[in-house]
Amino acid sequence: MSVVVPVLDEAAGMRECLRALAPLRAAGAEIIVVDGGSHDGTAALCDGLADHVLQGPRGRARQMNAGAARARGDALLFLHADTRLPAAALAHVAHALGPGGRAWGRFDVQIEGRSRWLPVVAALMNLRSRLSGIATGDQAIFMRRSAFAAVGGFPEQPLMEDVEMSRRLKRIGAPACLRARVVTSGRRWDQRGALTTIVLMWRLRLLYRLGASPERLARAYR
Repeated sequence: MSVVVPVLDEAAGMRECLRALAPLRAAGAEIIVVDGGSHDGTAALCDGLADHVLQGPRGRARQMNAGAARARGDALLFLHADTRLPAAALAHVAHALGPGGRAWGRFDVQIEGRSRWLPVVAALMNLRSRLSGIATGDQAIFMRRSAFAAVGGFPEQPLMEDVEMSRRLKRIGAPACLRARVVTSGRRWDQRGALTTIVLMWRLRLLYRLGASPERLARAYR
C-alpha cells in the first residue's frame, strides 16, 4: 500500500504525523509526502521519515495526483497530515480491497478538539457517509490503483475534490465503510466555532450539489 500525504505549511505537526506512520512503513507501506509550496520548512522535516518527498503544484487534488503517479503500491490511501490512522490500518485496507471486496473505501472518523460538539459532528459525518456513499478527505479515502486510474484520479478543483472523487468512484461500486476510526484534528472547528463550521460546510455541500462552481465555493470557504 502507498500512503499519499498532501501538505502545505504543516511544520508544527509534520514529524508527529510521519512518526505515527512509521509502524506502517516498517510493515511495508510506502509513505509519500507531496508539498504544495510550504514556507515553513515542512518538506525538510520529512527527511528520513518518508520514502519520497515531492514538490508539487499547490492544490490538494493536484498534490494527491502527483503522489499517486509516484506510488508503487496496488492500493492507494490518501491521508491528511492532521489525521492519524488506526494501528491495524494496513490489515483493514487489505481486507476491504481484497478478493471479493470493494474497489474503494474510507474509515469512520473521530475528531479531537475543544468543542463538546465534535463527537456529534463526527457521528453525523460517519452516518451521512454511510448512507450516501460519499467520503470526505478526513476519513482517509483508499482505493485500488485500478479504481484510481479508471476515474482519472482526483478532479483538479480547489474544493470538494473528495466529494467529486467519491461520486466518480461510486460508478464503479459502493465504498467499504470501515468502522475502524481515524482520529483527525478539530482545529478547523475550534478556530471558527463548531456550529459556525457545521453550518458553513452543509451550506457549501448544498450549493455544490445545486451546481455552484468549486472556485466560488473555495472563496466562500476561505
